[in-house]
Amino acid sequence: MFSVLKRIIWDLKDPIGRFNYRSVLWRNFPGKAGQLVRDKHIPKYFAEAGRNISIHEGVRFRNIHRLRVGDNCEIGVDNFLQAGGGITLGERVMLGPGVKIWSVNHNFTDLDIPINQQGYTEEGVFIGDGCWLGANVFVFPGVNLPEGCVVSAGSVVAKKRYPPFSILAGYPARVIGNRKPKVEKTESIPEKTK
Repeated sequence: MFSVLKRIIWDLKDPIGRFNYRSVLWRNFPGKAGQLVRDKHIPKYFAEAGRNISIHEGVRFRNIHRLRVGDNCEIGVDNFLQAGGGITLGERVMLGPGVKIWSVNHNFTDLDIPINQQGYTEEGVFIGDGCWLGANVFVFPGVNLPEGCVVSAGSVVAKKRYPPFSILAGYPARVIGNRKPKVEKTESIPEKTK
C-alpha cells in the first residue's frame, strides 16, 4: 500500500501525471457542463492550442504535451490520441466518434527479444486543415493527410502519399474520389469543314 501512495505522490509532482488524474474526471463529465470543462482545461496541456477547440466525452490522451491542435477543431466522442511521436491537427479538423491516431509503434524486428522489450519507433502524424475523419478511423504513425481530406468510417490510414481533398476509404485506406470538381478544358473544338 505504501508503494502505491508513493507512486501517486510522484505522479502528482509531474504536470503530465497531474493531467492524467484530472483527465479521469474530465473525460466522462456529462452534458454541456462537461463539454465546457474539457474545452477550457484540457487544451492547456497541449504543446499548442488554437481557439474554439471542442473536446467531447470519453477522449483519452497519451503524451498530451506533444499534441498540436489548430483553431476550430472538434475531437470526437471516445477518441484516443497517442501523441508520443507528435500529432498535429490543422484548423477545422473534425474527428468522428471512436477515432484513434497513433504516432508510436512497437519495434518487432529481433526474433530473440520479446516485442515488449524492443522499444518504440516514433513518427509524427499530420492531419491538414479541413480534414474530416469518420467514425472508428485508425491512423497509423507517420501519416500525413493534406488539406481537405475526408476519411470514410472504419478506414485504416497507412503512411503513403495522398492528394489534397481526397476521399479515402478501406482497409488500408485508398483514394476513392476527390472533393474538388475537375476543371473542364476550355479548348475550342475545330468545326468540320464542308
